[in-house]
Order: sequence, then C-alpha cells, then structure tokens
Amino acid sequence: MAIKIFIDQGHNPMNPNAGAEGNGYREQDLVYPIGRALAALLNANPNFEARTSRNSPDEILGTSTATSLAARVNAANSWNADAFISLHANASDIVTASGSEAFVYSLTSTAAPLAEDILIGLSDATGLANRGVFPRPTLYVLRRTQMPALLLEIGFITNSNDARLMAENPNLIARGIYNGILRYYGF
Repeated sequence: MAIKIFIDQGHNPMNPNAGAEGNGYREQDLVYPIGRALAALLNANPNFEARTSRNSPDEILGTSTATSLAARVNAANSWNADAFISLHANASDIVTASGSEAFVYSLTSTAAPLAEDILIGLSDATGLANRGVFPRPTLYVLRRTQMPALLLEIGFITNSNDARLMAENPNLIARGIYNGILRYYGF
C-alpha cells in the first residue's frame, strides 16, 4: 500500500491567512509550485501517493485564518495521510538570515526524524544551511493533525538569495524535499 503524504502549501493567495512578503515575492506564491512539484515527484513513485492542500494558485481555503488552518488539517485527517508536510517561507528583520528549518510538535515525535531527513535532502540539493528541527507544539497544523506532521521553513523570503532560489528553482527544492522523504522511508 502506498505511503500517503499530504502537502500543505502554506497560506492563501490573499487574506484570510496570506503569508509573508519580501524581495518582491509573496510566500504563498513561492510555496505553491514547490508543493505541486513535490506532489508530482511522489505520485510518480509507486511507493507514494500525494495530495496538496491548494490545487490552483488562486484557491482560497477557509474564510478566516482559523478556518483556513482547519481546512488543511481536516483534509489530511479525513484522507488518513501517513505524513503531513506544511511548506512555508521564513521571514526575519535580519536580511542576512538564511537557511531551512523545520518545526514539529515534539522532538520525541515520529515527525522529528522525518523533518531531519528532509532538511538534509534540502540542504544537499540546494546548499541552503540546515538550521535544525525545533519543537513548536502551539502550531495548529502540528497540534491537530492525526499523523506525523512538520512545518518546513524552506528559506527566508527576506533574504534575497533564499527568495530567488525559491522563486527560480521550485523543482530543485521539491527534489531536495523528495530526497529527504526517500531517505526517511528507506527508498
């Protein structure tokens, strides 16, 4: 039976629940094609089945931030996904901040080693620094999912190099995440 991976392209194309902006880019626009490319890679592998939270770049989930987050979690839960990966772009007032990091409910959860492997795959593919895995039990998408879940901050939208990499190389980023998933599942 295929391993079911739910890919959440974080945020909506506009409010409610729009994402960060920086260097002329919007977070929700950067993570959408990365999520679609990752789903295509997974669906091309008979060991996996993938679904995405947004199926068009202009799709809006929910009517508020709370209902947007609930729609993502409910879709993954009702599908009985084996893993939930929420894709995001980080932001900082420090424009030199760079690299990838992941958040999980707990460092003792089964999501933590998946997050570690994804960060390794992403760093190997892109050269982005691996900033590590951190617990964040307050995040709705980590608290309310019924499967191992992680929130991946791919890079910093406020760093011109990270932002350009996310905008210009979504397939490379998707490949890095995919390689990390393969590493975790032993394929």
